[in-house]
Amino acid sequence: MTDIPILWSFRRCPYAMRARLGIAASGVQIELREILLRDKPEAFLRDSTSATVPCLRAEDQRIDESLDVMIWALRQNDPAGWLDMPDEGFALIAEADGPFKTALDRYKYATRHEGVDIRAEQAKAGAYLLRLDTMLNTQGWLFGGKASLADMAILPFVRQFAFVDKVWFDAQPWPNVQAWLARFLGSDAFGAIMSKYPLWQPGQSGVLFPEVSNAP
Repeated sequence: MTDIPILWSFRRCPYAMRARLGIAASGVQIELREILLRDKPEAFLRDSTSATVPCLRAEDQRIDESLDVMIWALRQNDPAGWLDMPDEGFALIAEADGPFKTALDRYKYATRHEGVDIRAEQAKAGAYLLRLDTMLNTQGWLFGGKASLADMAILPFVRQFAFVDKVWFDAQPWPNVQAWLARFLGSDAFGAIMSKYPLWQPGQSGVLFPEVSNAP
């Protein structure tokens, strides 16, 4: 499989989920190498300048940003039209990657942040989710009746936030966001990217991914 791109990935990382979603939707086949972040192979560290997943190696390119991996794949093939969204979609993604993710990390990993107020971080993240809930009030996805890049780039982080305290999340006044997340978690696309693969070992090939097109 030396002629196809390589994606270094860790199954539970939301950034890696995001990259796999874009690749699966495009149908562009890559070699998936699953690793453990606590035991990073030397080959991975040679490819990734940031030492984080996902990392895509494609010919002379090294792409370390998950959103860039999604766009790289979808610009080659975008059968579901994920890139067909207004500029507002990129602004929403930037906010998810910035203030929302900061609040999420401080909420989820409160013990790593001295003096953190968990309820305050919940509220900061919740204000963003309330805006998304309003957008979803009359439609199934952020920009209409079908998924876009914004939906699929943001949902892995909404999932991560929700499962910090799922009982609390389900009790919040965000019925549209809750339904949006549930639809995502029950989709074939999510199921396909969460398949378990053996860890990559030096001297071995990874697995071909995707096996089939998994666009929702």
